[in-house]
Amino acid sequence: MGESKTVHSPLLTYVSMLALLTLCPPFVILLWYTMVHADGSVAITAEYLKQHGLEGLKTIWPKPSLIAWKIIACFAAFEAILQLALPGQRVEGPISPAGNRPVYKANGLQAYAVTLITYFALWWFGIFNPAIVYDHLGEIFSALIIGSFIFCIFLYIKGHVVPSSSDSGSSGNILIDFYWGMELYPRIGKSFDIKVFTNCRFGMMSWAVLALTYSIKQYEENGHISDSMLVNTALMLIYVTKFFLWEAGYWNTMDIAHDRAGFYICWGCLVWVPSIYTSPGLYLVNHPVHLGTPLALLILFAGILCIYINYDCDRQRQQFRKTNGKSLIWGKVPSKITATYYTTSGEKKSSLLLTSGWWGLARHFHYVPEILAAFFWTSPALFSHCLPYFYVVFLTILLFDRAKRDDDRCRNKYQKFWKLYCDKVPYRVIPGIY
Repeated sequence: MGESKTVHSPLLTYVSMLALLTLCPPFVILLWYTMVHADGSVAITAEYLKQHGLEGLKTIWPKPSLIAWKIIACFAAFEAILQLALPGQRVEGPISPAGNRPVYKANGLQAYAVTLITYFALWWFGIFNPAIVYDHLGEIFSALIIGSFIFCIFLYIKGHVVPSSSDSGSSGNILIDFYWGMELYPRIGKSFDIKVFTNCRFGMMSWAVLALTYSIKQYEENGHISDSMLVNTALMLIYVTKFFLWEAGYWNTMDIAHDRAGFYICWGCLVWVPSIYTSPGLYLVNHPVHLGTPLALLILFAGILCIYINYDCDRQRQQFRKTNGKSLIWGKVPSKITATYYTTSGEKKSSLLLTSGWWGLARHFHYVPEILAAFFWTSPALFSHCLPYFYVVFLTILLFDRAKRDDDRCRNKYQKFWKLYCDKVPYRVIPGIY
């Protein structure tokens, strides 16, 4: 939480926090409205708001309906039960700043398979039609905005009253505590990890479920699924499958191991991921594009290649850590830097910094194929409207900012060793450029 101060000036930090707290909720609704009711045209929505102002925004903002709350509650309960009940390997997370080591149950891939099979089966056997989710999507997003905000208030109070570990505390500022979070590893009881639920089991799982929903809705409307929608849905599902294959590795990343559980992470995963990350597919429901087999296959292949490279970047680093730097990378013994650091309690620890393979190209090279993959699953929409590409632009800004925050955190943590690392791997994200 304190690390945020090292990245941006206090004024920029406050302005960005207030902007995100106030602007993100209406943006979610406006994006949904534009995709579904304004032909995907930003100009049409802008003209409507110009004429009607705030009253117009109130008019188009759907009220959370009972069916919306039921859909959210059933999905959340189902994912929570799977998180607790499915068997999984015991996995230890990284040592926290306070010297704690969180323990997880790695059953994400099983939960993912059960979720998609169940959802598809409910549709196939006529028990529940996913088109209902699409038809009530505005109400669902509206309910998520409100419900997730209340959930973040709960996290804030919990952090003050009953923190789950010593990796918690107040900055002394209510806004910062609410936005960045109070606890690093909040749990309910001993085994229900809140961040695993919000980030992985609700956020990432809803991405896959909504991708499938949009395909089914288009099928229900037109009697077939366009090749553009097939490419978009296939790449999104491959990406989310990759995520759950690698979920235990995700628990070592900034989101889980360094960013506390507040509005920024939790509201983002509960609302922003289902609404914004899935938006290219939402656009394609009513704007099917016929790509033709050669172009469709080219985009599909390019997207899969980017997802694979992104996966291989993470696999390399995971393997490197697992074998304590002894695994071969690209057929060679990896080059590395042994860095020492101190926890907040003064305990001396050491880490290995990988400077070979993908990680020798740039310190955060894995963000490049991730951004390109997002571009390729959006590109089936072609270029009639710019709004489907909002996620690609947002992701680029997010990951470049994250690369800077991660660099600043590592500089504070490893000090002279990080300078050695930067000398050896001089580029932050794009080799030869940045």
